[in-house]
Formats: sequence, C-alpha cells, structure tokens
Amino acid sequence: TTLQNANPIIHPSISLCNVALIERTRGEFLFYEEGVTEGVGRVIEALDKEMIAIGEALGIQVISDPELGILQGYQAVNNYSTGYSTAPGFKGIRAQSQLDYRYFNEDAGFGLIFFTDLANQIGVETPNMKAVLRMSSLVTGRDYEAEKARTMESLGLGKYTLEELNLIL
Repeated sequence: TTLQNANPIIHPSISLCNVALIERTRGEFLFYEEGVTEGVGRVIEALDKEMIAIGEALGIQVISDPELGILQGYQAVNNYSTGYSTAPGFKGIRAQSQLDYRYFNEDAGFGLIFFTDLANQIGVETPNMKAVLRMSSLVTGRDYEAEKARTMESLGLGKYTLEELNLIL
C-alpha cells in the first residue's frame, strides 16, 4: 500500500513547481486545475516512473497514478498533466496557504525520504525523487534528509537485502 500511495509523488512536485505562487497568493489558486501544466506533469511522471521501478525491483506491480485515478473514479484522463488538471475528483481544491504544510513536511519529509531510502537499499536509482526532495528542503528551510523521519532503519527493515525483502514482503 505504501508504494501505491502517490501523495509523496504528486504533492511535493506540484507544490515545488508553484512555490512563488503559493508565497505570493497565500494559496489563492486551484492546486490541480491551475497548478498542473505540461511541465509539472512531466515532473510528476518522472517520480511516478521511479516509484514503479522500486515496485518492479521488489516484484510488486505499482499502477501508474493516472491509471489508478481512473480505476478509482477521480480522474478521467490517463496522463500526468490534464489527467490532474481536469480530474473530476480534484475540482475546486485550493492550494496550501504556506510552504510549512503537509505537502512538503509529510509527503517529502516522510514519503520521499522513505522511498529514496528504500530505493537506495535495493539498488534502484531515484535521481528525480532526490532532486524534488532536495529542492523541497531548500524552499522550506528544512533538511528532510538529515531529519530522517521515516527510513528503512527506523522501520526495522534496514538490515535486509533485496532478496530478503522479497521473501518477507
């Protein structure tokens, strides 16, 4: 279930790409409808592909987020830009009013930290997740990597190899 949770993929990406707008307007814009463009969609897609690769390494099928959104009924288009900006389930959702918000603090600080740590442990490259994580730290003035809020070690899983994780998962 953790690998199928796209919040750490979507929220920091959209927030990061809209930092100036969040700060300038205090969140007076529609997070998905106005905050997701083709370029933002490419950022989300890059992170989602890394998530899918983590799943593949573990022998777990991770469904792409737009595809899952259609299956769950909150999206109508299977792509990473208009799939979010025109999603019926995301209509009217306003942006956060400040950078000190769960989209960075939880989704980057816990979610992306965990995903990149897991990927590192099993030998999957996640340069795009790491880039969004690093930039999230910079714009919020926090060092999420140093905080280590949720790591493989803190979950008691730091000692396992990829093969061992595949056996216990």
